[in-house]
Amino acid sequence: MEQTKKKPSRKSATLPNNAMNQNVVLNDPVAFGKILLSVAERTQPLIQEFFETCKYDMDEKDIDPMGMRESYMEFMQYLWANPQKIAEIQLGIWQDWMTLWQESTKKFLGEDSKELYEPEKGDKRFSSPLWGENALFDFIKQSYLLTSHWMGKIVDDSKELDEDTKKKIDFSMRQFLNAMAPTNFLLTNPEVIQATLDSKGENLVRGLENLIEDMKRGKGQLKISTTDYNAFKVGENIAITKGKVVYQNELMQLIQYQATTDKVFKRPVLIVPPWINKFYILDLQPENSYVKWLVEQGHTVFILSWVNPDKKLAQKRFENYMEEGVFNALEQIETLTGEPDCNVVGYCLGGTLLTMTLAWLAAKKQADRIASVTFLTTLIDFEHAGDMKLFMDDSQIKSLDKQMAAQGYLDADHLRQTFSLLRSNDLIWSFVVNNYLMGREPFPFDLLYWNDDSTNMPAAMHSFYIRKLYHDNLLVKPGGVTMDGVNIDINKIKTPCYFLSTKEDHIAPWQATYAGTQLLKGNITFTLAASGHVSGVVNPPYKNKYCYWTSDQTPADPEKWLKNATCHSGSWWTHWQDWIKEYGNGTIAARKIGSAKHKPLEEAPGSYVKMKAN
Repeated sequence: MEQTKKKPSRKSATLPNNAMNQNVVLNDPVAFGKILLSVAERTQPLIQEFFETCKYDMDEKDIDPMGMRESYMEFMQYLWANPQKIAEIQLGIWQDWMTLWQESTKKFLGEDSKELYEPEKGDKRFSSPLWGENALFDFIKQSYLLTSHWMGKIVDDSKELDEDTKKKIDFSMRQFLNAMAPTNFLLTNPEVIQATLDSKGENLVRGLENLIEDMKRGKGQLKISTTDYNAFKVGENIAITKGKVVYQNELMQLIQYQATTDKVFKRPVLIVPPWINKFYILDLQPENSYVKWLVEQGHTVFILSWVNPDKKLAQKRFENYMEEGVFNALEQIETLTGEPDCNVVGYCLGGTLLTMTLAWLAAKKQADRIASVTFLTTLIDFEHAGDMKLFMDDSQIKSLDKQMAAQGYLDADHLRQTFSLLRSNDLIWSFVVNNYLMGREPFPFDLLYWNDDSTNMPAAMHSFYIRKLYHDNLLVKPGGVTMDGVNIDINKIKTPCYFLSTKEDHIAPWQATYAGTQLLKGNITFTLAASGHVSGVVNPPYKNKYCYWTSDQTPADPEKWLKNATCHSGSWWTHWQDWIKEYGNGTIAARKIGSAKHKPLEEAPGSYVKMKAN
């Protein structure tokens, strides 16, 4: 279904800055009750429309998608087998509750009181002054934080539990706590109550309209809007760095970007992005485009734009991404530039593919085709791959195989929903509050537009990926993985490597990506940037935002590396540029795009990137 245009009245439900008056929230319950009755009357047609729109089919995969029943039963058996531990937990909880009651009573009486628990750093849910200044809502907040603390402690203290079971319970518990936060409900969120009074319930009416629009956008299932989708268009205001498609096959388009300097490095740069998402994360808007910045530094830049696969490409394997992607690109670049090798940058899954490619080339005595490699937030050793591994157990893989066998690919929405769960407060619940309770329109944000512009995954390739890498972690074992009959041994890789990881990465934890420094044998440089999987990578120097850490040593222990590393302000981009100059192979006059024998096919960003998953 086409995107529904947002109505102008949506903004009328927003909350004025000067409306934050706790007396209004607490001292006018009659007015608040009348507003809710009025809202109930006004929304009857909307509620009817909601039930007509909602078409959710319950099947067996929805009942227990993470196989939590067995883990939960094991957890409960563990607790009941340790009555002394239960008694200790209960005593600790009651002591904290008594302290909370005492401190809250002081606050109700206007006396000085202490905060028993505070939100974790970066938790924006309780940022409104009403949560701290108002005694009732401070008690609600403290009750929630107290409960969260103890539920986490119970799981953390279950030392005898199997580690995988413990991680599943912990993840599930955090999802439950995030969902049950008082910020997510009308009557326990002072900001929502205030907005309801100020707008006479217009925020709730508009919120229900927003909910219905999102149900329609999801074709009967909820697909939460995270940005204004009408604010961006690929090729018009994002992915607009000038360039041309110079080659394509059924799996990818190869884009060459137009030089903006008189001189360029002789050796070109090839970027291999992940095919879980689209390449333009590295070319969003001009001010934060990594591609544009590389061109401005004097690089001849090529990038792969992967196709959004459908059922026809169901049998595409990891080998196909290497052959039709990386190898075809290298061949075309050599034809266009005359250069026999490249500096290659691999991002996330693109970096994992690049690792296998390097090992394949090493086995074939062709390692010199790639002069240097840069790994951006790349997992090579999947042993400690974070919460993503929770979605890769036997039962879930079997379920995914069943889904993919039916349609030939893994649906883009499945991956998008999985990534959202990893940061549910930021990517789910904050928008539930903003869109449906406050009745506001999501802020136009290029990164979130890209995040929702997701892609399908070919069945054969994805089955290999989750089984061989995430589940069995075979890439670290010599010969554990084969590519076109060639045993992959990453220990044979001697190419100079630059690793860039991010400190708050929820998809590829930096301690896990650091393990790659111990597996490859080339000249290794490891850099750690602040922030997360995307924002830590897409961090242009002009913003002078975040920081990064460097060290000349790469000890086995990542924490030891961090302890001895030096912190620098600003972007890692400039540090990488200083590193890559050594592999630039001198400079020449700027190249033109394509050649007389190889005419460009179309303007960048090309047609493949504009293909929608659904």
